[in-house]
Amino acid sequence: MFVYTRKSEFYRFRRKRRSRSQSARRTVALLGALITASASAGFSSCARAQQADRTTAPVVVQPGAPGKPSRTLPPSTRATLPQRSQADVEFMQGMIIHHSQAVEMTALIPSHTENKDLRLLGARISSSQSDEIKFMQRWLAVRGESISMAMPGMPEMDKPGQPMALMPGMLTPTQMDALRKAKGAEFDYLFLTGMIQHHDGALTMVKDLFDTAGAGQDAALFDFATDADNTQRAEIRIMQSMLDKKPLKEKQ
Repeated sequence: MFVYTRKSEFYRFRRKRRSRSQSARRTVALLGALITASASAGFSSCARAQQADRTTAPVVVQPGAPGKPSRTLPPSTRATLPQRSQADVEFMQGMIIHHSQAVEMTALIPSHTENKDLRLLGARISSSQSDEIKFMQRWLAVRGESISMAMPGMPEMDKPGQPMALMPGMLTPTQMDALRKAKGAEFDYLFLTGMIQHHDGALTMVKDLFDTAGAGQDAALFDFATDADNTQRAEIRIMQSMLDKKPLKEKQ
């Protein structure tokens, strides 16, 4: 009798435990369904909000001057290029011609000298100034300006076969001819002294630009001119140290 009672209690315990386990599983399943439904609803709400944002007209805010509040502009507002002066255009046109001669000078290096330092410097100058020429051409084209610099009586100065306009510091035809004929140490000396003269001329052009009232206000042009000034000053120091380090003058 005792044994039978214990077994009956054991069976009742197992049934209760199974019932609780099933109840727990149902509860977990219900919670999972609720969480899934909630997440789905949240995602749908977020998607609808994002879709609504995309269909809403963008807000254009114009920052105010120092001490003045910003103001909201109509959605139809369109960005415009900053005003440019004629000095800006002429600076870019002239610098294209200026850079072109520098690239022409560096193109002589591989066949005229074995100086490794000069070859490295020439490659650097050629790469940077070739990229800058492309930038200046794009800057002019976007603004509807001619890439060529019109000169009085010589409307196509930068066309093949036409004489090149001499910007400040550019080498004369006689200097370029001497550079082409030189080899070895003589070429190294003429190149370094000529490129220092050339870079000094570029610095003069940048200074003249910023000294002109109303010029250099375009952000892209300002950044370019400032960077060109800094780069060419650094390269002048490098070239001067190369002249001071090697007895090139003694070989002239």
